[in-house]
This record gives sequence, C-alpha cells and structure tokens, in this order.
Amino acid sequence: MGTVEHHPPIVGTAPRPLTWQGEDDTRAFAERLAARPAIADAFIALHGDLGAGKTTLVRHLLRALGAEGRIKSPTYAVVEPYELPGLAAWHFDFYRFDDAREWEDAGLRDIFASPGLKLAEWPEKAAAVLPVADLDIHLALAEDDVTRIVTLHANTARGRELLA
Repeated sequence: MGTVEHHPPIVGTAPRPLTWQGEDDTRAFAERLAARPAIADAFIALHGDLGAGKTTLVRHLLRALGAEGRIKSPTYAVVEPYELPGLAAWHFDFYRFDDAREWEDAGLRDIFASPGLKLAEWPEKAAAVLPVADLDIHLALAEDDVTRIVTLHANTARGRELLA
C-alpha cells in the first residue's frame, strides 16, 4: 500500500496553535471561514487581550461576507447589526458588560435565539448568559507585535463544520 499524505482541513484544526504572520493571514482565514455554509447561523466567540486582533478578524470576516461601509467595534454600543447578502449578522463587544440585567434589557436573548451569525468579543464578560459558542477563537499577540498565535476550539457540530 502507498503512503497517504494527510492535509489539514481548509480552515484548520491543527493540534498546535496556528501562526498568522500578519493581516494577510488574518484575511485569508476569514475568507475561508466565510465560505463555509455553517457560518450562516454560527456563534463565534473571540478571546484575547486588547490588541490581539479580534476586531480585525471580525472586520475581515464581515467584509468576506459582503459587508460594505464602516465596520466598527461595538465597545460602547455592545452590539452592531449587519444586513449582509442573504445573512443577518451581529457583532458584540462585551468588554464593558457588567450586569446580566443588561442582557435582558438590550434584548440580547432574542438576538441569540434568532437565525444569523453572532460574533462576540470578550465573551467571558457575559459567560453567565451566553449560549455555548460553536467556535472559540483565541488570539494572542506574539513578542514581535505582528504575529498572532491562534487556537481554535469547536464546541458543537456546527463548530466542527466550520473547521472541516
């Protein structure tokens, strides 16, 4: 029998972290992720310190999905909605989230119960009220302040579809 060479899936589920050398790598990952049918109803949680690249990844993903115009971080608004071609998307930033009552008052339960893509930065700040993310993306800035170390965790069947 011949030797079979195994390649990682298009997005990657490598046992070790991925290394993105710059923004082009971030964009390429976002474009591959956007091409996955499972993205339409996914909940993706983005983890990392300030400056790790969470918002940059969201911008590239939303652009790859057809977003036009300004894409900003919803740090003060908590959520920014996007109507994309054939898809609704919401970008959350829970950095300033302090009280679970904000969840109900802002109608976030209804958003998470509806179809569409949900992208959440700082999900640990709302962990008590958030559903399980389909995909957790952990971003860390390397010592060179350019390279990103990225770890992906699929928590659901949809998350595994995103990484297949």
